[in-house]
Amino acid sequence: MRIGRALENELVVSDLQVSRHHAEFTATPDGRFEIHDLGSHNGTYINGQPVAKSGTALIGPNDIVSVGHSTFRLVGDRLEEFVDTGEISFSARHLTVTVDGGKDILKDVSFGVPEKSLIAVIGPSGSGKSTLLKALTGYRPANKGDVLYDNRNLYKQFAELRQRIGLVPQDDILHKELTVKKALKYAAKLRFPSDTSEQEREQRIDEVLRELKLDIHKEKKVTSLSGGQRKRVSVALELLTKPSLIFLDEPTSGLDPGMDRDVMQLLRGLADDGRTVLVVTHSVAELAICDKLLVMAPGGSVAYFGPPEEALNFFGYSTWADVFSAFENYRDYDWAGRWKGSQHYQMYAADIDAVAAQSVHMPPAQAIRPPKPQGWGSQLWTLIRRYTSVIASDKGFLGLMVILPAVLGIVSVVIPAEFGLGPPKPPAKFNGDAGTIMLILAVGMCFSGAANSVRELIKERVIYERERATGLSRSAYLMSKVIVLGVITAFQGVIICGIGFATRDMPEEGLILPPAVEICLTIIALGFTSMMFGLVISSLVKTAEKTMPLLVMFAIVQVVFTGVLFQVYGSPGLEQFAWLMPSRWAIAGAGATLDLAHLMPPWDPKKPGDLDPLWEHSAGQWGMNITILLLIGIACGFAVARLLRRHEPEVMRK
Repeated sequence: MRIGRALENELVVSDLQVSRHHAEFTATPDGRFEIHDLGSHNGTYINGQPVAKSGTALIGPNDIVSVGHSTFRLVGDRLEEFVDTGEISFSARHLTVTVDGGKDILKDVSFGVPEKSLIAVIGPSGSGKSTLLKALTGYRPANKGDVLYDNRNLYKQFAELRQRIGLVPQDDILHKELTVKKALKYAAKLRFPSDTSEQEREQRIDEVLRELKLDIHKEKKVTSLSGGQRKRVSVALELLTKPSLIFLDEPTSGLDPGMDRDVMQLLRGLADDGRTVLVVTHSVAELAICDKLLVMAPGGSVAYFGPPEEALNFFGYSTWADVFSAFENYRDYDWAGRWKGSQHYQMYAADIDAVAAQSVHMPPAQAIRPPKPQGWGSQLWTLIRRYTSVIASDKGFLGLMVILPAVLGIVSVVIPAEFGLGPPKPPAKFNGDAGTIMLILAVGMCFSGAANSVRELIKERVIYERERATGLSRSAYLMSKVIVLGVITAFQGVIICGIGFATRDMPEEGLILPPAVEICLTIIALGFTSMMFGLVISSLVKTAEKTMPLLVMFAIVQVVFTGVLFQVYGSPGLEQFAWLMPSRWAIAGAGATLDLAHLMPPWDPKKPGDLDPLWEHSAGQWGMNITILLLIGIACGFAVARLLRRHEPEVMRK
């Protein structure tokens, strides 16, 4: 029996998470049953563990086979199906999170969530709300305890269950430069299987837009929307894949009371439509529309869980301001002990451990590698198109991309034109200004290349974290940045060189190509490597504000170690450190073309033959300089790929 989205299957599943021909159940001659994955895009799972793509696995009567939002179990010789429509239970059992030093920032947190309900989590700063959210979603699993999705362990079956969970972070997970429709279009392209037709994706997008009353705004840019509308678009993005459990982190932060109410009523509607919604919030104005309220105490323990209308009476105060003041004034009080000794605990939380988790055979622990909905090439092409659309829609950024290299090229022309880059005219013996001109061009390209990329990863960090959890390829994401920014940087290198060389005398012959072309290729290679350094900086910092000081520092360091201002070769330690600098190899490449070793005055007049070996006027030396320059850039690419791992769900990194 074949299962899939196409009508010709024996078992048709109308779910865009399912491939057209997804999997096949067969009976073996000895009476057992097996499932064969048909190269599905989102994977076939047995007990939450992925079956190898196009692989086969035996299944027994206790095994749960999952395909998209549907699960199957053998009962005798019959196959019973369960479709996840949102009516699932969700519970946290004894979650404890410990940080370095042995300090618990989340302490024995337990609560159960009924299906089709809206739960609010509140508490003062430092009460572990964000830590709890990361533990519940698998982004940072708890050190102790379990998260059960319909009595299935989320951490052990994350590869499958991640498809059923939506997460809306506090920051918008959207490219604000795009229109609402286009932003959702690219998200759908990345999240749905590659065999999903454009018509199917468009239909699903229109359904979600109508459900959230965003259809009248679909052609507007995200930046032009109000705060509440932008949050609706973030929710719409998550609803594309029909998750049955949705988490939201501070969705009303920064909104006025009217928008606060609108967003909470939206979440109420999502719960009433058959989803379980958990929202972390600082706002207490609209708690009455929630089904349950979880109050966290300082230190990361539970102070209350139950109906919101009973919470203030439980604490013995008339306002939430008084409750939070009590938390602050009595930080050493055992709020968790008071809660566990209360009648409310017996009514709403004591039976958390009564329902046993499903007992299924689990294979040995292994790295969880969620299958990718799209092939690597398809993801790369979609990411390139999206990134190009984002840049093209920002006219100011585009203008700066052209103006910056033009200004830097003009600056190099300020040096008098009679001092060209070629051999000096008689009776001059040396052309010392040739090195200065190349220094200005090289440092300008360093700054321009790094400036292109230094903010690109940090500003998309929240988007990357979320998309990575849904199956985005890290290498495809990074390569899309390298390709688009690489083309822009090459264009800037041509502008800088075109302006810088326009009024200069050039040597008559180059080593391999015309000298202007050789130097331009060197400058472009320098821009590429500087761009990769910019990506390293962008992946290291925690806020965008920190990128500018590091960018300036990078440019200044490049000036010092070019080998033009003072003698670098022959200085133990200093020379080896300069090998790490892109500008050192770029100036060396230009120096080989121009024969700077003989064009510039020697550093020591007594040793006219003591020349910088990297400036040797030979094709081999020029090729080596360019090769090493590009290898530094490639090494930076590997470093960025490793650094990006820090911004992925931790359960995927184990």
